[in-house]
Amino acid sequence: MLNKLRICLCAALLLPAVAAASEASVKQAMQKKYPSIQVESVARTPMAGIYEVFAGGEVLYVDENVNYLITRGRLIDVGRKTDLTAERLRVLTAVKFDQLPLDLAFRKVQGNGARKIAYFTDPNCPYCKQIEPRLAKLENVTIYFFLYPILGQDSYEKAKAVWCSKDRVKVWDEMMLNGNPPKTAGTCETPIEKILAFGRQKNISGTPTLFLADGQRVTGAIPADQLSKLVDGAR
Repeated sequence: MLNKLRICLCAALLLPAVAAASEASVKQAMQKKYPSIQVESVARTPMAGIYEVFAGGEVLYVDENVNYLITRGRLIDVGRKTDLTAERLRVLTAVKFDQLPLDLAFRKVQGNGARKIAYFTDPNCPYCKQIEPRLAKLENVTIYFFLYPILGQDSYEKAKAVWCSKDRVKVWDEMMLNGNPPKTAGTCETPIEKILAFGRQKNISGTPTLFLADGQRVTGAIPADQLSKLVDGAR
């Protein structure tokens, strides 16, 4: 019995090493076949023989020999009805909240403001206009608005006008919730270029992009119940 226990313990200790070696070999094979791609991490998926590769801000899926590659696909947990790719991307592309340039944003405090969200948004982004009412209904949250006008010069001018307004929150809400553009001119100094530079550095390629208190990145106009659940779960 003692010998059997020792064998089981040894096997248990060896399992992480085997998994790590397997993931390392997949990474090596990926880099050999695609030398121009910088592979950041490799991890097993719930599907036998299929590995997650995180590279260039994207999640790819490969077999253990990298003979086959799935790109721009989604791995779905059918039982849980959950997009596993989206879950992983939120973690893999996370940015610690205290590493965000919060001094470049303007704030909106709802309730006691205890929870926090960073929100990169474009004035002309249709998906931002979809998520705005959902953000407005969140309770006890501080929202940091980062003006991120990537949809053209008109977006840039509107973003400048918002920043140069006396009441940025009021002007922003009037534009995004009620469809009334700013009436003031954007003639003051703004942090927009610094925000755009930060976004390029962190591969923020679209709006809306949210960062939760735990650093997880959320993209797109996600449903209200999912947004509330993610904010509640962020620590």
